[in-house]
Amino acid sequence: MKTQEIITLNNGVEMPTLGLGVFRVEDYKELVEAIKAAIVAGYRSIDTASIYGNEEAVGEGIRQGLAAAGISREDLFITSKIWNEDMRSEKVIEAYQTSLAKIGVDYLDLYLIHWPVAEHYVATWQEMEKLYTAKKVRSIGVSNFQVHHLEELAKHSTVTPVINQVEYHPLLTQGELKDYLTKKNIQMEAWSPLMNGEILQNDLILALSQKYGKSAAQIVLRWDLQNGVITIPKSTNAGRLFENRAIFDFALTEKEVASITALNQNRRIGPDPDNFEF
Repeated sequence: MKTQEIITLNNGVEMPTLGLGVFRVEDYKELVEAIKAAIVAGYRSIDTASIYGNEEAVGEGIRQGLAAAGISREDLFITSKIWNEDMRSEKVIEAYQTSLAKIGVDYLDLYLIHWPVAEHYVATWQEMEKLYTAKKVRSIGVSNFQVHHLEELAKHSTVTPVINQVEYHPLLTQGELKDYLTKKNIQMEAWSPLMNGEILQNDLILALSQKYGKSAAQIVLRWDLQNGVITIPKSTNAGRLFENRAIFDFALTEKEVASITALNQNRRIGPDPDNFEF
């Protein structure tokens, strides 16, 4: 069974279209076992962040997973993110090095600004550009940026973000932002693609699940991929890890993709990037 597809980012770096998210997984042993199982199952992209407080467990899971799968660090795509408190010119490089040390790697494949903190995201990006041009990190990008954030960033930068990781699911399709990213050759990546499970009870999703003999989660993740969106569902359950990656052996019709997209309500389950207080 095919277990992966690859996308080429705007700087030529290749990234898997399906990865594993680890937000709110706080139990060390549980996360180590989940990442190990994911790597053995064929996952090659792992997404964490400094604020998650689990980079050490991610690192240990990666080490065990690499050994169990018989692959090397270069076969993985590892992402982390700088937190708001570290978004100061003098702290950015130190924050990156701290993440490397906690994960136990020499470089990241992708380093993201986690939230567009108004007073700091431009200066933070300029420091991240230094990491990138010095080849300390393979790619840099952003998370939770709206169009106006990206336009402001472009005025003060020389490197275009490769990724904008945002909340994206059938009830929040962010069409205007998605069109803008396509125009600027910035890849969209979805966090919370399954709405913490809420979307899995939708009648249309359930009907398509029955039609294709796939789970509701598989239908939504397949919709992500057919919309050209990288997706990083979270799970620590071995069965669901295997299930979530089994989305490369079927395809929704164009009409079905459009029908899921039409479920959009512009409804967020996470913070608003234009109105957050952390």
